Amino acid sequence: MSNTFEQPKFPKIMGILNVTPDSFSDGGLYYSIQSATEYALKMLEMGADIIDIGGESTRPFSEPVSAETEIKRVIPVIENILKHYPDACLSIDTTKYDVAFAAVETGVKIINDVSGLKNDMRLAALAGYYNIPIIIMHMKGNPQNMQMDPTYTNLLTEIFDTLEKQINLARSLGANKIYADVGIGFGKTYEHNIELLKNHRYFLDLNVPLVLGLSRKSFIGKMLDIPNPLDRDIPTVLIHSLLLNSGASIIRVHNVNNFIILKKIYLSLFEDEKV
Repeated sequence: MSNTFEQPKFPKIMGILNVTPDSFSDGGLYYSIQSATEYALKMLEMGADIIDIGGESTRPFSEPVSAETEIKRVIPVIENILKHYPDACLSIDTTKYDVAFAAVETGVKIINDVSGLKNDMRLAALAGYYNIPIIIMHMKGNPQNMQMDPTYTNLLTEIFDTLEKQINLARSLGANKIYADVGIGFGKTYEHNIELLKNHRYFLDLNVPLVLGLSRKSFIGKMLDIPNPLDRDIPTVLIHSLLLNSGASIIRVHNVNNFIILKKIYLSLFEDEKV
């Protein structure tokens, strides 16, 4: 009997860039065009595979902003990054068609829709037209109400069925490169988040690559009594290290450097494994 086991491939590292004044962990740190650009370049230099750029906070109870405001926040940053790294893989974190269109026209290569096409299904058609990936995330409700006592009869099957429905919708609209995200912290209680992480491989049956984003989220604060999100980076990397076999193809993180270190350790231990 063999005692070998198959190691998962190390997921792509998606660095988070919030060009907002009010995001839950780093709102305002990278709000200016200069600071946002510098931080994005730093993450790319560290080795981030993707930079996910957002111009609207989706933290619980956050207020929405107009498409015009989002565009003014993100497009100059995208332009600046691409001046330095023309081949950089940039993602636009938005639920709005006009924002996504402006970003893709500027050179963004991924659309990340936390509403899962519920805000504007045209995002799928846009991704299909440009032949780029779209990430469909599960969120129960919207940022203004998603944490007001979210309930499920059967957490795993309800989220699976919703994602499957939205994936099929995306395909019907022309998208052919689709990722799914269970939406840790988006309309979920602490217990829901833990159950999703324990059973993340269940969602491999969606037959699309999975994105996992748990960086600095409130369930970590509750688990370990860490009220400040900026102090949750070490637990974030530890949890991800325990979940490398969870089926995620992309991990979305704040502290890219921690994950570059984890990746180096991983590749040193499993030399035959290719990224």
